[in-house]
Amino acid sequence: MAAEIVNPRSDSSTDHEGADEPFDPAFALHRGGKMAVQATVPVRDKDDLSLAYTPGVAKVCSAIAERPELVHDYTWKSNVVAVVTDGTAVLGLGDIGAEASLPVMEGKAILFKQFGGVDAVPIALATKDADEIVETVVRLAPSFGGVNLEDISAPRCFEIERKLQERLDIPVFHDDQHGTAVVTLAALRNAAKLTGRTLGELRAVISGAGAAGVAIAKFLLEAGLGDVAVADRKGIVSRDRDDLTPVKRELAELTNKAGISGSLETALDGADVFIGVSGGTVPEPAVASMAPNSFVFAMANPNPEVHPDVAHKYAAVVATGRSDYPNQINNVLAFPGIFAGALQVRASRITEGMKIAAADALADVVGNELSADYVIPSPFDERVAPAVTAAVAAAARAEGVARS
Repeated sequence: MAAEIVNPRSDSSTDHEGADEPFDPAFALHRGGKMAVQATVPVRDKDDLSLAYTPGVAKVCSAIAERPELVHDYTWKSNVVAVVTDGTAVLGLGDIGAEASLPVMEGKAILFKQFGGVDAVPIALATKDADEIVETVVRLAPSFGGVNLEDISAPRCFEIERKLQERLDIPVFHDDQHGTAVVTLAALRNAAKLTGRTLGELRAVISGAGAAGVAIAKFLLEAGLGDVAVADRKGIVSRDRDDLTPVKRELAELTNKAGISGSLETALDGADVFIGVSGGTVPEPAVASMAPNSFVFAMANPNPEVHPDVAHKYAAVVATGRSDYPNQINNVLAFPGIFAGALQVRASRITEGMKIAAADALADVVGNELSADYVIPSPFDERVAPAVTAAVAAAARAEGVARS
């Protein structure tokens, strides 16, 4: 059965023969796409043309051929990111294909520009083969200063990112993993501070062992979290299970110091933190069984794993992925500044130290305004991107991956 097409026009006309649907502002906004190429220099007469194109451009090309590093000074490479997807894990829509993913990739690109001043180009690939994706991106890499992998399903996303990092000398960042982890750490740091605790005193439970869940678990442990257990559809990822993928086997070795096995609900008993990146619903009794002054970060969209009204009955701090509740865990708080900082110093990669610096800077933006309803700043807080950019650039220099 064919999907219905909603008419995006504000008048009574229709765009598709037989379509007769009411005006939808989402379609109206997306008509013609959400982005375009804009020149940064004028081409008003023959003199401008001779400088912007031939013969003037030949001098610049020859200079770059002799000294390749000049490409960062005389092209847009130093401030442009490829937003790459295969369309296999798009938002909550799943595997919808490359072309259907383009509205999201365009959206990502305009967020890069709006919040970080970074140019970005959507690239949707007509392949799901990990090696083909890697080879394609490697061949495209000379045009870009960084690569943002987006909406690529697990576990292929781990392999693709690893192989690209090995082969390229520019930052490669899978935002579904690391952007989510950075913002989660920032919010968790402030929640712990609000309740007079350190990360090392906390035991967390993560619902979801996909790209975000795995990355969050590893990153929080790297940052000093006391313990974390991760649950997939079959229960806690633990060493006693014989059905684990290689990624989950590695996760089992790193996590769950308490040796918990069984269900998510079992793990939540006495836990300090719940982090939801999977969808589904957590029963209220399981939330009630958590430790006093617990934190509930239920980030599934549009329906959080724990409704905020339920979470507030038991938790000291509640966060979601939604913009209509306080404490939105939103990747846009992280990725524009992270890339802006990395590109600013021509970093060869994005390190764990750079990500931790980003999370710390993001948490610090809240400052003395810290409260239960304000452990993470708004994406529209103009302090966010400059703070993250500066922290990431400084960390890149400190870790020896900066080249300028």
